[in-house]
Amino acid sequence: MPRHFKPHSVQMSFGQHYIDAVASKRRFYVELNKVMNWESLRQQLLEIYPVGKRARGQKAYEPLLLFKMLLVGQWHKLSDRELELYVWDTLSARHFCGLAMEDPVPDHSTLSRFRTRLVALGAWDGLLETVNDQLRTRGMAVTEGAIVDASLTESPYAPKGGGRVVVTEDRMERRREDVRDEAVYHATKRQTHPNADHDGRWVKKRNQTIYGYKKHVATDEAGMILAVHTTPANEHDSKGLVPLIQKVRTQHRQEVLADKGYKSKANDEFLAVHGSRSRIMHKGYRNRPMNADQLAENREISRKRWVVERTFGSLKRWFGSGSTQLKGLQKVHAEHVIEAIAHNLKRFPGIAMSLG
Repeated sequence: MPRHFKPHSVQMSFGQHYIDAVASKRRFYVELNKVMNWESLRQQLLEIYPVGKRARGQKAYEPLLLFKMLLVGQWHKLSDRELELYVWDTLSARHFCGLAMEDPVPDHSTLSRFRTRLVALGAWDGLLETVNDQLRTRGMAVTEGAIVDASLTESPYAPKGGGRVVVTEDRMERRREDVRDEAVYHATKRQTHPNADHDGRWVKKRNQTIYGYKKHVATDEAGMILAVHTTPANEHDSKGLVPLIQKVRTQHRQEVLADKGYKSKANDEFLAVHGSRSRIMHKGYRNRPMNADQLAENREISRKRWVVERTFGSLKRWFGSGSTQLKGLQKVHAEHVIEAIAHNLKRFPGIAMSLG
């Protein structure tokens, strides 16, 4: 079926020669275009993206253009509104996105709808895997271990007023009455505060109370992100391991390293059944302290876990990760995945590390 998108200019005007000359100075975009097969990614987007199939009506924007714009926004810590203006004003970004000087730039509402449509299609995790596959063909190291950790993403859209149910982060099993009270709280707040984000949850970490989400990440041994899983902030780490690891191919998780927050009998059994060696740190208990072998293994695991901690540091430093302006679990998860894609492309060996 033919697709109908807004046309891009093809003739090389004087302005286009100028934009090409300026863009060639931005080494990051130049190197990235050498590494990535954008046409392959474009075909994948066309297969899943439902827009542009009608010959009548206003033409849609190419999905690859919108995808690239979201990456530019991530690399430069821009909101959708700021991103729209940035691409209008920045020649190298315009060139990277495939826009000539006379081409219109998609507005912020178009970007938001694109992100939301891919959320509804469940497409974001697959796009991360596709990008990683391309990077592997270009030399990204193929490692057998997956290193897991989690961080919180704070939402500014917490329901206002009292009655909130706060869970301590290290509580593995929640009391039945707490679950009930939380459900009643959010059912009430949906009526009184409809503009709040009711997918987020309260959690207490190191004497600080945060409302939002928890981002679980699996990296390879070089710190490249293999998979992301997002939960409400108050869900215990141990509950996030299985859905996260299910997104990682078996050959990339021959062993799984994680801190003791992920330790549970169910997780150890899952990893054993699904072909992964459990390297989750051991926990000591009041009447059953760790033995010398367990302490030694914990020290060995700790020496390797710095890789994922560096990845979280890069996400924070480069993209301002740790807070969100989006509402809803699935949209925040999409943002986490876009961060992961942007991170891997920026970290990939051979691509300039600085966007300056």
